[in-house]
Amino acid sequence: MDSDLQIALVGAGLGLVVLIVAYNKWQEHKHKQRAEAFRSEGRDVLLERRSGAGAQERNEPRFGDGEDEAAVAGVGASGAAPSAVRPVREAPTRRSAPEVPEVLDARADCIVRLEAIEPLEAQRVWHAQSQQLAGLPVRWFALDETSNQWRGLDAHSAGACHWYCAAMQLVNRQGAIGEAEFQHFSGGVQRVADALMALPAELPLRTDTLQKAAALDRFCAEVDVQVGVNVVATGAPFEGSRIHEAASAQGMTLQGDGTYHARDVDGNTLFTVGNLEPSLFAADMMKQVRTGGLTLVIDVPRVSEGPVAFDLLMQAAGRLANALGGAVVDDNRTLFGAEAADMVRGQIAQFQERMDEHGIPAGSPLAKRLFAI
Repeated sequence: MDSDLQIALVGAGLGLVVLIVAYNKWQEHKHKQRAEAFRSEGRDVLLERRSGAGAQERNEPRFGDGEDEAAVAGVGASGAAPSAVRPVREAPTRRSAPEVPEVLDARADCIVRLEAIEPLEAQRVWHAQSQQLAGLPVRWFALDETSNQWRGLDAHSAGACHWYCAAMQLVNRQGAIGEAEFQHFSGGVQRVADALMALPAELPLRTDTLQKAAALDRFCAEVDVQVGVNVVATGAPFEGSRIHEAASAQGMTLQGDGTYHARDVDGNTLFTVGNLEPSLFAADMMKQVRTGGLTLVIDVPRVSEGPVAFDLLMQAAGRLANALGGAVVDDNRTLFGAEAADMVRGQIAQFQERMDEHGIPAGSPLAKRLFAI
């Protein structure tokens, strides 16, 4: 029984194979006949144009001239190409996302670009983001399509644009953003896009963004160094009016942060001179000031050519000490001599070399943002 059944199954299988082969042969013969009939109906215009030294340029068809079907196929009734053509316009494509604003950096900013099909009024965007992103340090930009330049967006911006960009800085001196800040930013930007019927070009990934922020924060903490020396009174306390006179004589100006700033030719702060005691200096109160000393500080990550800036700081400290009747000392009230100065200068150079290697030079715009006071 089993052998008879097996023989029957094998026979049925062989019969099925024969039927399939026969059907395929019949289909092949049928398609061959159709192909031969098609080739016999006329010339293969595409093959003729691709071969031969005398191949003609492509001519697009035109309609409504009373020409026969051969003209529609790209040749005239006599087999020649039509004498006039109408150019074919390419279908419009979606605009590609523009590069991010130059003032941003993908290493330090969480960036989202928004595209609107129709131009969006800047004030609508500003109002919508103010509602959704209140309390976050978010910067907005609008792409001026005439100049192809990103412009900062604020409450007074006017006009309408297709592209907008939102950015939140990942790290500052208070630390890196956390889960809550990221969710607030990404969710808020998405809600702005939904409200304005705009499309985010791409949304940041939570894990990648938070890991990037944490790594950058660790690096910044390693190089966030401030170096200071003190000029202390060796007799009577320093008088505020004399401090102001001595600082001004060296080109320093009193700023709103309560310190005198020494600047380079481009207006960048090289170092500051402040009160060694807790109170800050104020322009309208200098005549009442009495203090036991001054502190000169160089903010290493925010100053380019740190060793040079430190030498200028030491020169200024010596002049202030001479003018006010004081001495230049370190935090332990030990006289700050040439050997100590050489050691500090070398340390500043090392920190700034590390920043260069990391691609964030000291004193650069990105460094000033990351190490904002």
